[in-house]
Amino acid sequence: MNRPLKVALLALAVSTFSATAQAHRTWLLPSATVLSGKDLWVTVDAAVSNDLFYFEHHPLRLDGLEVLAPDGTKLTPEHVNTGRYRSTFDIKLGGPGTYKIMVLNQGVFARYKLDGQNKRWRGKPEQMKSEIPANATDVEVSELQGRIETFVTSGKPTTDTFKPTGRGLELVPVTHPNNLVAGEKATFRLVLDGQPAAGLKVEIVPGGIRYRDKLNDTRVTTDESGTFSYTWPGPGMYWMSASVRDDNSRIKDARRRASYTATLEVLPP
Repeated sequence: MNRPLKVALLALAVSTFSATAQAHRTWLLPSATVLSGKDLWVTVDAAVSNDLFYFEHHPLRLDGLEVLAPDGTKLTPEHVNTGRYRSTFDIKLGGPGTYKIMVLNQGVFARYKLDGQNKRWRGKPEQMKSEIPANATDVEVSELQGRIETFVTSGKPTTDTFKPTGRGLELVPVTHPNNLVAGEKATFRLVLDGQPAAGLKVEIVPGGIRYRDKLNDTRVTTDESGTFSYTWPGPGMYWMSASVRDDNSRIKDARRRASYTATLEVLPP
């Protein structure tokens, strides 16, 4: 393409939502987050849904699935399967410590017109030049860096798996995510490309929204160091989400949308 690329905001499943209208949410849900003993396994459900932690829309694609062991090595998930409404996989915990389970979604989304018809394309940056016809018009391109995470600890919590990679939006816990208790304040830090993500809106939603008249979501804002705190109102599973749009795309004349979501379990006091 020899024309300047127009900037577009990316509308994908990994999206933020409004408190007044439901939207699709992406999540990983482990069968347990804190375990002890030997021969330990965790089953993880992965889905895209309207109601948090219910299977009623689409399975989450697992192309970018990664599991980090407490020592930073990568584990291979077992029994990976994708059904009509959810994907599932098992993880055998090889030793004590904290495991990070994540799905990384990095790519390019483009909209354009060809012979008067609207077209869409999604793929990798290096494929874009050959995949989008040279005579395409009204080309709009966005880069997506999405990160969906959850955490599981066997025995004593560890922190080695939380070292940021320096790419996209990442969580650097101050309070360990497997040490959350109802009624207590937890503190987290978000970084963007390894630097503090200041002034970022973070949304926190307790699970079980199918049986509530209100979403009961809370919005907090990161400070200059990218840090925010939240006091958990009760035990259960929570969904946390943040996103940012900026001009730091690797692709010329395109904007980037970096998003982060996590599933956290809060234990009773």
